[in-house]
Amino acid sequence: MIRVAAVGDVHLGRDDAGRLRPDLGDLVERADALLFAGDLTRVGDPDEAAVLADELDGIEVPMLSVLGNHDCHSDREDEVCKVLEEAGVRVLRGENAVVDVGGETLGVSGVKGYGVGFAGAAAADFGERISRAFFAHARDEACCLEELLAQLDGRVDHRVALMHYAPVPDTLAGEPVGIWPFLGSYLLAEAVDRAGADLVVHGHAHAGSETGTTPGGVPVRNVAQPVIRRPYHVFCLGDDAA
Repeated sequence: MIRVAAVGDVHLGRDDAGRLRPDLGDLVERADALLFAGDLTRVGDPDEAAVLADELDGIEVPMLSVLGNHDCHSDREDEVCKVLEEAGVRVLRGENAVVDVGGETLGVSGVKGYGVGFAGAAAADFGERISRAFFAHARDEACCLEELLAQLDGRVDHRVALMHYAPVPDTLAGEPVGIWPFLGSYLLAEAVDRAGADLVVHGHAHAGSETGTTPGGVPVRNVAQPVIRRPYHVFCLGDDAA
């Protein structure tokens, strides 16, 4: 069994030193890996990433993350990622990571994702160039996720799809319906169902719901901190998982 701690949308600012640290002291006893589902910072300032880096100092479990829309706001993603990587957080920007835990392997496929909506209220690959580019970004993120998950098939014991945007509307319940197209994309769920996964973890929907399922039956969990209302949630993967 592998225990995966996950949280998103911590939105640390320059004045947030010490906010997370008190709740991470026993993490190594409770989890084998820590996943961040994006929006680690308020506006994507490397100094904000440095605050998180200090909070994570001495945390002795593998740490993996994707970026969120807030982390991209200042167009300084490379600098943010460098700060996090130096602190031991591997940032997955369309990449896979494999973690070995006592002979079991956890594969994490990480993309940011993007929001174009869901059945009945979704953007399409049609119209002005900017509209087609908007859709293309969401499609490219989903295609990348599918390829990453497929690469892990048969190579690891457990596969987790880690993203920022929601792949299903289930976990958006509680958010105003009018903004759902900006919170997630049906393309992500289709990618997961075609390639397969044991769990999908995302953030972004602060007023959404915690649990959902892809049309193909893969569990989806919204771990945005305002939703889970705790420092992180621990998921157990394996035959002995409760």
